[in-house]
This record gives sequence, C-alpha cells and structure tokens, in this order.
Amino acid sequence: MIDETSIKVLEEYLRDARQSFREVARQIGYSSGTVANRVKEMEDQGIIKKFTVQLDYEKLGFDLTAVTEIIVSDGMMMEVGQEIAKHAPAISVYNVTGDSDIMVVAKFRTRQDLSDFTKQLTKMPYVVRTKTHVVLNTLKEESTLLPEY
Repeated sequence: MIDETSIKVLEEYLRDARQSFREVARQIGYSSGTVANRVKEMEDQGIIKKFTVQLDYEKLGFDLTAVTEIIVSDGMMMEVGQEIAKHAPAISVYNVTGDSDIMVVAKFRTRQDLSDFTKQLTKMPYVVRTKTHVVLNTLKEESTLLPEY
C-alpha cells in the first residue's frame, strides 16, 4: 500500500510528468526532498515504471483504432500475447477472462495497415481465431488517471 503523500505525488506527475521535484512539492505542500524520496521509492517498487508523454494519435495520422479479441490454443496465451506486444501497432495487449484469451488495442494509419496486422495475427502459431472491432469514436483514452484509491 502507498500512503496519501505518495498518492498526491503520483497525481501531480500524472497531471504533468515534466515537473521538477520542487514544483511538485510546491503543489502538494511537502518538501522537494520528500517528493524525491517518494518518487525513488515508487520507482524501486515498480509503481512508477517510466515518465512518458500522452499522444494524440489522430494528429499523428493514426486515424484507425482497433480492438481485437484473440482465441489461443494449447494454453499459450502468455507466449502469444508477448509476441503480439512486439508489433508496433499494438499499444496495449491484455490476457483476459471470458470468451477470448487476449485483447489487443492497436493504432493504424490506413485500413490496409489494419488488414495486414490482422493477417499477421491469424498466421501466428496457436492463434485459433480473431475478432476485430473498429473504434468509431474515442470517448476516453487516458493513461493519466489514478483510479479512486
């Protein structure tokens, strides 16, 4: 478990990861040393994996988002999922419960790129079937939110 101070630090960095320890400290009312220590602890624990940016994929020309369900044979979900994760269009790969074994969220510039990716998936060993959903409208897409703690 992390405490309230660490949660405040996380929330500030989720709002703007470019902030210095001093800026975060000023925002949350703690010393910059406390912020630095909390960040280091959370990095050591693997809570903070890296500092990054949030992209607007459409402005970069990736107008298509697809969510693909994949059914895998012989219990090879993790191996297949790890292989899919190596493909550039896949921005998220999940091993899931339910009718499918893997869910993939991927971004594409063209329908042809989507078609090529789907064909690659169906040719992978242990992939039994895929079912692809094309996103019509993005209502929410954020990696900068901390769920209610």
